[in-house]
Amino acid sequence: MHADVRDAASHGLAHAHALRADYYVDRDVLAAERRNVFGRSWQLVAHQGQLEEPGDHVVAQVAGASVLLLRGRDGALRAFPNVCRHRAGPLAHCSGKGMQSLRCKYHGWLYDQQGRLLAAPEMQDAAGFEIAGVCLPRLPVREWQGLVFVALDERVPEFERVYSGIAERIAPIDLAAMRFERRDVFDLACNWKVYVDNFLEGYHLPIVHPGLSKVVDYRAYETELAAWHSLQHSPLRNGDDIYGEGEALYFFVYPNVMLNVMPGRLQSNRVLPLGVGRCRVEFDYYYAQDAEALARIERDREFSDEVQHEDTAICEAVQRGLESGMYEAGRLSPRRESGVWHFHELLRTAYALDGLATGNPE
Repeated sequence: MHADVRDAASHGLAHAHALRADYYVDRDVLAAERRNVFGRSWQLVAHQGQLEEPGDHVVAQVAGASVLLLRGRDGALRAFPNVCRHRAGPLAHCSGKGMQSLRCKYHGWLYDQQGRLLAAPEMQDAAGFEIAGVCLPRLPVREWQGLVFVALDERVPEFERVYSGIAERIAPIDLAAMRFERRDVFDLACNWKVYVDNFLEGYHLPIVHPGLSKVVDYRAYETELAAWHSLQHSPLRNGDDIYGEGEALYFFVYPNVMLNVMPGRLQSNRVLPLGVGRCRVEFDYYYAQDAEALARIERDREFSDEVQHEDTAICEAVQRGLESGMYEAGRLSPRRESGVWHFHELLRTAYALDGLATGNPE
């Protein structure tokens, strides 16, 4: 795979092909994605309701690494690798409340809320060892619209650029004012990119989602592209008991965050690779606290589950097609699949860091 460098150039949307099948089935690609896609991007890990009070903390997985987020007594939110500097023991096993300091669960090394080492039992005979010289590394962390993001690498794009324009586009909706309702988790037998590809186009709506097609207006369905995210939007119709009146806004933020904004409701999705041919999608639901939005919760859940089961079936079928050895990278529809092309172009840039060729067939 690494020796294949035939053509890494972009040909533009009008001439674009999808990624080749091997990018959905090759373990080398998944390893490269951990380093250069998930390891160099802003990852959604929590919502502010989990980190409201001093001592509130969240343990999350990012690109194979455990990270710890902690709200300090000073009100600041900090993120650290959940890894002791002694011999890699965990500082916390799970999310919770009331954390006053960080004590390693292996040998008891103790850190303060800023990550500075306070105590290291029975290290007095270690020549040259100084407690003051040991500190947990800080990870970049951001709070935005009630959501919390962390990055493993300082070389991530500037957060404000990645999410630029989204808050303005959804105004006057304030996502931070919505209250977390529940999380649904789905495990799928497909590569994580198959699920993202599927999200990024409405091309399949008339075929795969007959119910959803009655609620969103396919003829008016549009896609807009920004540097690090894309937006699909459509007027709502015939859905008073599900979404109400207004507009459906489907944001995708590279590489794996989806923000589905409807009147009175936010659904955030986080797509996580579990292996080459498996992924997990976490659905978090938030609702405005007015009577109209709250009255739709149960119907919204039923309808969302219906759409998700339809997406699961088609994504798993696509994965089988990619694994069959019978697929060659197909052309993309400039009208309907610009979001897929945009995503693939960002991936191509990341893959080039590992010398993986992703160009269109000649």
